[in-house]
Amino acid sequence: MSSEARGLAGSPAVALRHTLLWASRRRQIKRVISAAPVTRGVVRRFVAGETIDDALRVTRELTSEGLLVSLDHLGEDTLDRATAQAAVDAYRNLARRLAAEGLASRSEMSVKLSAVGQALDHDMALDNARLICEAAHSAGTSVTIDMEDHTTTDATLRVVGLLREDFPTTGAVLQASLRRSEDDCRTLGVPGSRVRLCKGAYQEPPALAWQRPDDIRAAYLRCLGLLIAGGALPMAATHDPKLIDATGRMVAEIGGAAFPHEYQMLHGIRPDEQRRLAARGETVRVYVPFGVQWYGYLMRRMAERPANTAMFLRALVSRN
Repeated sequence: MSSEARGLAGSPAVALRHTLLWASRRRQIKRVISAAPVTRGVVRRFVAGETIDDALRVTRELTSEGLLVSLDHLGEDTLDRATAQAAVDAYRNLARRLAAEGLASRSEMSVKLSAVGQALDHDMALDNARLICEAAHSAGTSVTIDMEDHTTTDATLRVVGLLREDFPTTGAVLQASLRRSEDDCRTLGVPGSRVRLCKGAYQEPPALAWQRPDDIRAAYLRCLGLLIAGGALPMAATHDPKLIDATGRMVAEIGGAAFPHEYQMLHGIRPDEQRRLAARGETVRVYVPFGVQWYGYLMRRMAERPANTAMFLRALVSRN
């Protein structure tokens, strides 16, 4: 073990993060948490609900307050074609409902390729993602392809490139914690390219990813600068006050006062800050997950930021 890895192993914050990420993959722990009487009520703060109706209800609430929305039908690690097809059907139905209710122009859909069959067949995942993009285009909305752990980065970016041939507004996601992401920002940082930049919510090996919070924050700013300088549309997905402030400064300094950009935050986390930024005239998009597979999502969100864990535990206590 390297000296860096030994130092990180002794960090309480990093140890908590690794524990939560480990728990996110344990079915036994999922059963215990899911069965707790208070859990479902608390989850509603961070997840819209389990149905498209729930997602649309929250979308109406947020857009009425001047916010934009990115809707994620929760599901990943799909290992059979029927489940992948069900995810495609859910997104296509969602697109139709967004159009019918006049919400498409203020919404987009976020799609994980693992939910539509990436682990089964890369070509099938591409075909399924294309069907979702077609539905989104017909509805007057767009799609962002979510990023998952480092083992899928190349395959995911390849799919994004292919989708952009027919649907150029398809968004990509890059995780600043990965050491490779600066090179990916140089490639994707071109005019017309929508790129959501996040810190990263997966447990990655130190050889491939920055581990210390300060190192991740510094990498985030380097990546952001590359996207702005290249003329891409940066979608700064962060709740970190330092990064939010730095984003505004960097956009003005590198791109100019009118340079297009977005702030993106998770549903239920720092809602007052979302509204403060929107009231200031900033474009703010709220990432709204929905669906029955909320457990893995919630555990990763807590692992991503210690304050998220504290917020969840406070909610549990207040429910009791």
